[in-house]
Amino acid sequence: MQKLFKNIKGDRLIWAIAALLAILSFLPVYSAASNLAYKGAGSSTFTFFVKHFVHLVLGFAIIYGVHKIPYRYFKGLSLVMIPVVLVLLCLTIFQGKTIDGANASRWIQIPFVGMSFQTSALAAVVLMVYVARYMSKIKDEIITFKGSILPLWMPVFLVLILILPANFSTAAIIFLMVVMLVFLGGYPLRYLAVIIGSGILVLTLFILTAKAFPDAMPNRVDTWMGRIDSFTNPGDSDAGYQIDKAKIAIATGGIQGVGPGKSMQKNFLPQSSSDFIFAIIIEEYGLIGGFVIMTLYLWFLFRIVIVAQKSDTIFGKLLVLGVGLPIVFQALINMAVAVELFPVTGQTLPLISSGGTSIWMTCLAIGIILSVSAKREEIKEKEISEENPLEILSEAI
Repeated sequence: MQKLFKNIKGDRLIWAIAALLAILSFLPVYSAASNLAYKGAGSSTFTFFVKHFVHLVLGFAIIYGVHKIPYRYFKGLSLVMIPVVLVLLCLTIFQGKTIDGANASRWIQIPFVGMSFQTSALAAVVLMVYVARYMSKIKDEIITFKGSILPLWMPVFLVLILILPANFSTAAIIFLMVVMLVFLGGYPLRYLAVIIGSGILVLTLFILTAKAFPDAMPNRVDTWMGRIDSFTNPGDSDAGYQIDKAKIAIATGGIQGVGPGKSMQKNFLPQSSSDFIFAIIIEEYGLIGGFVIMTLYLWFLFRIVIVAQKSDTIFGKLLVLGVGLPIVFQALINMAVAVELFPVTGQTLPLISSGGTSIWMTCLAIGIILSVSAKREEIKEKEISEENPLEILSEAI
């Protein structure tokens, strides 16, 4: 165990935050999964607990493995992975499976192992790395709109177009995060305005086409419109029902909560262990529990900003912000949905909600951040060794 901790590099506080979020997820997931067990989705609640534990163990193995890779290699890997991601997204559209009644085009079945994988989550991480690579590459060049269309925006829009029909919220988050990253990378505002306008135009055309020809392609336009309508005009819709139950759970929890495992609304919320787990946390652990979770994500945000600021390269800075900020943004959206500050999106709470793909891709992003942080530590140690060679030699003797 001591040898393992000795091999752990990177920002120790980020390691601690990730571990705390994972540990704090066990009881809420175990409690909320009773609803799925009762409906026959698994043999018992303990089965879901073990499944969640395995997902987290594999996730932290991903963090450990990825953080040992020098982050400069992610430049080349992103170029290789963009075509792979596009192929996987195409396969997902045509071969996607329905998971627990959810949309058929979000998951792809992995042959021989009986597992499913949400390709859009992988696409999001790969695309952010790719954009960070491109913006760092042109940092000393004069940026032209025409010159950036093919190498930068073509892959972005191809990925978004393939994700959009089945998962609008994920496509929207990726687009916003890409816009934020290129802005931080120095992309001219006048060009960004054109890109944002083009994105809105493409989305409008897609919605109009989907409404005019509903059988032409698999899409969830009616679901999106229903969720927005239920948010602006609360009623008896499915999204409105979920929000009502989430608000009841939050109101019931009060300051201290009703206690671990004593949630009542977990029996009525369809996605109590994933999309609405924050409501269950507040019901069982009160506003105190909700505040602790929110503080951990904000602490994580603070640490990734510190890591980015200390990175010795532009690519490192953009890479950390590109893969780190979406984690915090997704967490804030999930919590905002639970308290009805945002329409239902289907976004999970990173490292806390159940679900393999979400956990693994979050861990992949954290591993990349730690890789950048580890490189900074390596440089610092080298500087210290050069300043005090006699002291190091005496210690070795």
